Amino acid sequence: MKSDIEIALEAKMKPIVEIADKLDLSKEDWEPYGHYKAKLSDQLLSKLSSRPRGKIILTTSINPTPAGEGKSTVTVGLGQALNHLNKNAVIALREPSLGPTMGVKGGAAGGGYSQVVPMDEINLHFTGDIHAITTANNALSAFIDNHIHQGNVLNIDPRRVEWKRVLDINDRALREVIVGLGGPVKGVPREDNFTITVASEIMAVLCLANDLKDLKRRLADIVIGYTYDLKPVNVAQLGFEGALTLLLKDALKPNLVQTLENTPAIIHGGPFANIAHGCNSVMATSIAAKLGEYVVTEAGFGADLGAEKFLNIKTRAGEFEPDAVVIVATIRALKMHGGVDKASLETENVAALEKGAQNLKKHIETIQQFNLPFIVAINQFPADTQAEIDFLLEWCKEEGVPVSLVDVFTKGGQGGIDLAEKVVTLCEEKSSSLHHTYELEDSIEEKVQKITKKVYGADGAEFSQKAKKQLKQFEELGYNHLPVCMAKSQYSLSDDPTKLGRPSGFTITVQELRASIGAGFIVALTGDVMTMPGLPKRPAALNMDVTDEGVIKGLF
Repeated sequence: MKSDIEIALEAKMKPIVEIADKLDLSKEDWEPYGHYKAKLSDQLLSKLSSRPRGKIILTTSINPTPAGEGKSTVTVGLGQALNHLNKNAVIALREPSLGPTMGVKGGAAGGGYSQVVPMDEINLHFTGDIHAITTANNALSAFIDNHIHQGNVLNIDPRRVEWKRVLDINDRALREVIVGLGGPVKGVPREDNFTITVASEIMAVLCLANDLKDLKRRLADIVIGYTYDLKPVNVAQLGFEGALTLLLKDALKPNLVQTLENTPAIIHGGPFANIAHGCNSVMATSIAAKLGEYVVTEAGFGADLGAEKFLNIKTRAGEFEPDAVVIVATIRALKMHGGVDKASLETENVAALEKGAQNLKKHIETIQQFNLPFIVAINQFPADTQAEIDFLLEWCKEEGVPVSLVDVFTKGGQGGIDLAEKVVTLCEEKSSSLHHTYELEDSIEEKVQKITKKVYGADGAEFSQKAKKQLKQFEELGYNHLPVCMAKSQYSLSDDPTKLGRPSGFTITVQELRASIGAGFIVALTGDVMTMPGLPKRPAALNMDVTDEGVIKGLF
């Protein structure tokens, strides 16, 4: 089979005007960004406010492994399959970060014959949204350091500046830095850190804002640090919320593209799910749900991370809830959760599959706690044996779990027809409403404890001395009412990435809390999770090239 980039470059894309026409958009609703991309108006959601909302389908998965799960591929394939059923479907995805693209994980445009295109542009600079967020974030850093240098009227303690610089590439050398060296004219020396752009609070702010006014309000509320007498300082006090909004005004507009089968796709925002909230923008999902009968969207990594944050954070910000959830699993990944190493995955191993299925079972139980209809999608790989397929289908039957075997990677939308039919039935039969894991009135500690016990299956959470002091500080500052965004390893239900399957008898260690007041949540950093990833020994970038004729090679 051809590589993803070969398939994408051979795609017969329609001019973006035809995709816009398919959605009944007027010329005022969008602006072209080349031949095959467009920016949707930031006023479009307001214009569509009286239109009924379509059904929202959330795609999540088991804990990811190096074997691959294909959540984005299933999301795209399901959207294409719904259109095969003559349903007006729109897909809503996150924008890929250059960090994993150049590193090890790969892009986020789907795969095989279920991709969004132009894949190469989407996985590289796209429409510049992430670069705009990088610029706005680092402009704020410059404004902070200049304020301190120019007299520090706000009495900011340089030791307590919480705002970090960012870069959209994995660069471990920038995790801990010192700025302001070189004497009085170079600034005030202080310790600083770089995080990856997709972990920036500005990324979360952009993704959770409902319009330009809300964006400016959230930017103004960002807490950048504390004074010498421990009072919080926000952007509004510095006076730069207008300038930051100006830098982000075009990035706020969602991006319209298409799939290989010309299904409309809105791609906007890209927070990681292990160190941020892991969902595309509220505006993108809301607009897609107004334009289509069905919107298929996804949340990053497993149900313990992206789906939990979608359901506890994003639904509250966007005031909507999913009508159905798709839990993606692969036989390969479940065998890894059952103890098989990557080199042995091609060998049939039903015993390991049975053991690894306990990881899937925990994610099923998690979605059941949210009181939402769901289905398991088994994303088929060529090496899956009939015995393994039969076992997993029977396992789902015995568990009383709806299931569908899909092959959207090699067959496109046609390979997801059964899944699409069953998802439509789930949406039509939905009669319950979303149950959140915690109430906003719960304390921060209570929210963390409920997530760790209910979603991860842990015995509970332990807080470091630093985190305990922050709990007290945040309570005194009135932050208790905010949701919690857990930063945790994506590979395990625990905070130890080596504990695969369904671990038990463990606790989650909260090392530090961060107040993301503009985004509207408290970040809890657990285990050894880092907000600036590093590159592997052989980065994916080693395989990338471009010919003299401009043809891209090695991009997946």
